[in-house]
Amino acid sequence: MEGTPQKPSLRVEAGGRRALVERCTAETNVGLDLVLDGSGDVRVATGIGFFDHMLTLLGRHGHFDLNLRAEGDLETGAHHTVEDVGICLGLALEAALGDKAGIRRYGEAHVPMDESLAQVVVDLSGRPYLAWGAELPGVEIGGFTTDLAEEFFQAVVGNGRLTLHVRLLTGSNPHHMVEAVFKAFARALSAALVVDARQGGVPSTKGML
Repeated sequence: MEGTPQKPSLRVEAGGRRALVERCTAETNVGLDLVLDGSGDVRVATGIGFFDHMLTLLGRHGHFDLNLRAEGDLETGAHHTVEDVGICLGLALEAALGDKAGIRRYGEAHVPMDESLAQVVVDLSGRPYLAWGAELPGVEIGGFTTDLAEEFFQAVVGNGRLTLHVRLLTGSNPHHMVEAVFKAFARALSAALVVDARQGGVPSTKGML
């Protein structure tokens, strides 16, 4: 793939609830700058139109600042790019959170999108687990096949070390169904990331997450 280094590399830098991730493989080249306490300023370019739309919604509804660019081997399909963006987003979340002291840890959201309704529950537990309960029609939307939604969230969960339950309660329009899931994830994650003045340290009896 032109413009993508063939030698794998990974760089992660973090501080002040912000993280920068640069990850290069023989298949993709991803650079991501994430600010947890942002204003929803999003600039994304992955070459996959619908995926860019979903990532923009993620930042806007989660109140994150997200600057992301990804180059991938789209001639083979969108899978590698979507998965690797998920990996980088998970790494950025984990790095930006640091020791997780003071956060609420849990978040939940129900989000409707016309006829569709999604429920997402997040636990920033340090234990990666995805419970996927979203049956989506197998179609392509703007270069994004609907099966990639689960692949994206699995990558975020595995690298962000969080527990995520996703349920699509109703829906018939594939665009609306996927959009409801992304918006619900954004709002649930935003709630879990909030620093709670009543929380004196790490929100776990173990003393760490």
